[in-house]
Amino acid sequence: MNDDQERNTINCFRNRLRRLINVGPVLDMLQFLSDDQKELIRAKTRTEGDISAADLLLHEVITKEHSEGWFRELITALETAGCRHAANYMENNPPSPSKEFENDNCIKLIDLLKLSLVDMKTRDVCNSCYQRSLLTDEDRENIFAVNDQQGNKAGARLLLSRLVKKELGWYSEFLEALKETGHGMLARELQGEPLKGESDEPQALQDETKAVAPGGTEDFSARSHSPPRAFDLHSSQTSPSSAPSLEVQSLDSSMDTSDFLSSTDVSAGDLAKGKKASARPSEIVLHDYQMEVALPALEGKNIIICLPTGSGKTRVAVYITKQHLESRRRMGQPGKVVVLVNKVPLVEQHYKAEFGKFLKHQYSVERVSGDSQLKISFPQVIEKNDIIICTAQILENSLAKAKNGDEDGIKLSQFTLMVIDECHHTQKGGVYNHIMIRYLKQKHRNIGLLKEQKTPVPLPQILGLTASPGVGGAKNQQKAEEHILRICANLDAYTIKTKSLREELMAPYKCIASDPFGDVIKGIMDEIHSHAELSPLCQPGTQNYEQWVVQKEQNAAKEDNPRVRVCAEHLRQYNEALHQSNTIRMSDAFSFLNKYYNEELKKKSSPDEDDVIQITDTERFLFRLFKGVKHLQELTKNPQYENNTLATLKTKILQEFTSRTIARGIIFTKTRHSAIALSQWIRENPKFESVGVRASHLIGGGDQSVVKPMTSAEQKDVLNKFHEGEINVLIATTVAEEGLDIAQCNFVIRYCLVTNEIAMIQARGRGRAEDSSYTVVEEAGSGVAERESVNEYRETMMSKAIARVCTLCQEEYEKKTKEYQMQAIMEERVKVKKKQQKVMKKEDPSKVKFSCRSCNKPVCSGEDIEIIENMHHVNVTTAFRELFTVRENTSLQERFLDYEANGVIACKQCGQQWGSMMLYKSIECPCLHIKHFVVTYGSKKKDFRKWNELAIRFPSFSYLQHAEHIANNSDEEMGDME
Repeated sequence: MNDDQERNTINCFRNRLRRLINVGPVLDMLQFLSDDQKELIRAKTRTEGDISAADLLLHEVITKEHSEGWFRELITALETAGCRHAANYMENNPPSPSKEFENDNCIKLIDLLKLSLVDMKTRDVCNSCYQRSLLTDEDRENIFAVNDQQGNKAGARLLLSRLVKKELGWYSEFLEALKETGHGMLARELQGEPLKGESDEPQALQDETKAVAPGGTEDFSARSHSPPRAFDLHSSQTSPSSAPSLEVQSLDSSMDTSDFLSSTDVSAGDLAKGKKASARPSEIVLHDYQMEVALPALEGKNIIICLPTGSGKTRVAVYITKQHLESRRRMGQPGKVVVLVNKVPLVEQHYKAEFGKFLKHQYSVERVSGDSQLKISFPQVIEKNDIIICTAQILENSLAKAKNGDEDGIKLSQFTLMVIDECHHTQKGGVYNHIMIRYLKQKHRNIGLLKEQKTPVPLPQILGLTASPGVGGAKNQQKAEEHILRICANLDAYTIKTKSLREELMAPYKCIASDPFGDVIKGIMDEIHSHAELSPLCQPGTQNYEQWVVQKEQNAAKEDNPRVRVCAEHLRQYNEALHQSNTIRMSDAFSFLNKYYNEELKKKSSPDEDDVIQITDTERFLFRLFKGVKHLQELTKNPQYENNTLATLKTKILQEFTSRTIARGIIFTKTRHSAIALSQWIRENPKFESVGVRASHLIGGGDQSVVKPMTSAEQKDVLNKFHEGEINVLIATTVAEEGLDIAQCNFVIRYCLVTNEIAMIQARGRGRAEDSSYTVVEEAGSGVAERESVNEYRETMMSKAIARVCTLCQEEYEKKTKEYQMQAIMEERVKVKKKQQKVMKKEDPSKVKFSCRSCNKPVCSGEDIEIIENMHHVNVTTAFRELFTVRENTSLQERFLDYEANGVIACKQCGQQWGSMMLYKSIECPCLHIKHFVVTYGSKKKDFRKWNELAIRFPSFSYLQHAEHIANNSDEEMGDME
């Protein structure tokens, strides 16, 4: 990193660094600071303490000029003084968010239990910590001195203040030190274990962070410190009171943003300016910058086009496709183009808005996805059409079939051009990468064939499209360049062509949220904690709490502890409601809880009147507890208690609509539930209506969430209304960040949401109109602004990396990409070999037993399980059918070519959901979801979230055998009736 990057990184993490630096010993080792500067800092230590002194030290480091080598000297001083954790941040190598949250909560625990901890035997614990390399020589000497002069408690306080600044892992070592010195009770209290009776073997705190929140999103609400002000990478100044926005400049001063979105619509005014009118829809007019990036592809080279969202990447791809097919036709050679996308809605979008619109009158264009209703096979589609738009997985499946000798497979050699949309996903594990590994293997086989003077296998030209390749988590410029080169290598790209936006970064909004509604929720959660004898290690409403309670539920299920298991399930719902109350209306959070309890009550009523579903004492306690809190609903009716985050969002939306002639924008939020709730909040608020706000939500189509997904038709309807202006505010989850064709917007708001630099660039790119603004609204203490600043830094690093890659000489570029290609091929071989070995090691199904997760009732053996289409695990035995009931689930209504699922199966005894009822080729097949069961593997009980985690070789479902069995039974029943 250069000086500016180093200062930017320090500034980005400044608020955290000031709490991690042990100023005294660090200051003694710094030579680049003057004696006067050091004395000022030492005076600050004496008068205001270490944190203020550290803040002044960081100010002097960031704002003043220093001699060469100052940064390395500072890092060395930190490491020598035992501040390795601070050094990691300065070197732009922070821990992952989950580990950072975990560490913050460990520090909170130390603070909460300080009154007990200061009674420890300070000298003994200090020596033990020193032996474990938690303390430096100077640390130990200072602690001993304070202990001797001011007493044991003062020494203990200094010891604790030193420990919390140490590198990750200090907490578990400190617990061991406490146990070693006879403080087992304190260690158990810090671990949240009960203080009476025998305890289990203590678990490392890290084990309680393995569970992932629903939807895979990370919650930054657990941050204990306010993030630092976003540093400005472009030296722009902004007033603290100014509205945060991002002025998105046009890509080219002569570019008309409406023109490139519909290049065939030419007005009379355009004609007067000398623009050429389109005689028919097939004529595609590119801007100069678009033609510039397309040139290498028009020469037949493999390239990556990196252009910002809304700059017409797909239009360039359409132009290249047209020129490619025309060129092949002129040479009397066949041409065939496949356009790959990573989301089902993009198939229809690319067909209607781009490839079909401009090329179908001249070429046969077809689209194929999981939603397609085509009655012919994929190879037939390939054979009959010139341009095929499909999801990458469909192509990969067909390529795999061809490799296995299946007649229904296809080969890459059948295509002459392959367009890969959102090509930054061509990385390890991704379906794009699987396809390109096949390409690279054949390319290197072709080299051998040429040496043997044999005809090589033809391969398609590659065209990759992306708005942002990202930096792949790189911490420095060199790693960022390596990431860009790897993507180029994976796509066998001759070069990467780009055009950058000129942007002016603005500081994001910050707000402080009050939460009176949360006090009631926390009170209920405390009662549940007491009932289940649970001691949480972190604050409710945080991601860490979510992970802790998920771990408790999983352990309780394996230990057959229904009281803790059901309490943990309910605590998880209250935790979600607590988080919601900080970002959406209290009434929405209450509705979420109310709906959950109504659903739970429904589970306890059987469709069959003869069956009685058990309700345990714990479940009765939980139902009574929720019903008994009357004032919870009353709080939701009082607007003065609404959170400040929502008020900030309201002010921003009203500001956009009152300061613009025409306003149109997108609000990105984290969860489906919050998108729906915010949309409803806007529609129900008369102030929004009075300024012309018309809102709707846009969420994903997967069924992983408890919220009913949107169908493709519903998504299209909302997007069409947004295009036409019937809707002017779209509240969307991250489904709208990438790929989908969203109409021009002049404001984008990320509401309590931050992911990575790729998502930030894509979300910001949705603001395509002139004078567009980009705003981040964060929940207090969530760390959203801090992470957004890191993303901005990474974006600059990415731009520099692309520029550096583009300036490499072709010989060096090809050498590096070839190395990465060979590495990718070898990694794939190792991966395949490991997978084959894993399959060979799979155990016999008789070794596993399944029991209900809720009531622990034995359900079936692994011998009863069969697999449909290598993914659906079914049990069609007569004995199993006696154990469950079937009830309707309106949120689960899937339709596929050979099967459908529209109901759930649940335990007759306790109502626990077990899976879904599939109708497979007219045979009813109960499909089991492994997450709803406890699996006894040998003598051990285990918890699995996915079937592929269970190393068992289940047999394939025999359709013919079961169909004959059903037919024979039907004949016998008819005979009995006669």
